Amino acid sequence: MTTDEQRRVLITGASSGIGLEAAKILLARGDELTILCRNAERADHTQAALSGSVQTCVADLADLGSIANAIDHLRQSHTTFDAMVLNAGLQYAGHCSPRWSQQGIELTFAVNHLAHQLLVERLKDRARAIVITASEVHNPSTGGGRVGQPAGLGTMEGIHQGPGAAMVDGISPFNSDKAYKDSKLCNLLMAQEIHRQSPGVPVVAWSPGLVIPRTSGGFFRNSRQANPMGQALFGFVARDLLRLTESVEQAGGLLVRLIDEELNQPGFTYWSNGLLGPGRHQFSPTEPSEEASDSNKATTLWRLSSKLIKATLST
Repeated sequence: MTTDEQRRVLITGASSGIGLEAAKILLARGDELTILCRNAERADHTQAALSGSVQTCVADLADLGSIANAIDHLRQSHTTFDAMVLNAGLQYAGHCSPRWSQQGIELTFAVNHLAHQLLVERLKDRARAIVITASEVHNPSTGGGRVGQPAGLGTMEGIHQGPGAAMVDGISPFNSDKAYKDSKLCNLLMAQEIHRQSPGVPVVAWSPGLVIPRTSGGFFRNSRQANPMGQALFGFVARDLLRLTESVEQAGGLLVRLIDEELNQPGFTYWSNGLLGPGRHQFSPTEPSEEASDSNKATTLWRLSSKLIKATLST
């Protein structure tokens, strides 16, 4: 994929944060963007933020029916995308009880994983390459992964249980931090399975590092509802005092770099924006966690997720 010709890019999570910054860069280069937005109001906001120069499509990632309708609309246009960028994600840290999607599925898993698998299942034939925004917290051996309960899907009994299951493993009591880590582990496993199914399609998963916007955008918008003072304090300490975070602008540039440089060759790669020290990061290919590299678990997750998607869409 080269930068000297106009590209068509489909992207989720571009109404704010990393995705919005990446969209600004891509538009400045002359690329054609289709952005999935939660509702019409969000679509109007995104259009305004990007000077009305993008196509928007309403798709509430917390509602599989809404996503299916958006997919039907996209397929009717017969558009082929040079890259499908699955960037949207939420984390509602600090909540003590689960929140639910329209289909009654725990919201983190529904939005961060199931929504994106549905998009891949039904639009993969229209995408020449796929980028998935994951996180280093999927790996219990990394700095972020070691804090709190580690990621781990177990036997994925929660997916077997279907709507109403608080956690993917079906065993652990609800923990919003672990739910987020588990969803990012699902992202890595999904990327591996896409590659197995379509070895000719370039698939890149990446971790942007800890990104905390100075504004209310990004996935922390859900966390502040639970503990605004605690989230603001955490952001100040991590971003301004310890300088452990990556800027939204820089992270958006890294996403564009992946689209520019890493989607030319088929295969799967995982890039991580690792922290070297205060204010210093290194963006380079790395290995996912042992669980994220389990091909059998990747196939099982895909199969169970597909079954759950079909079951909930048919009711």
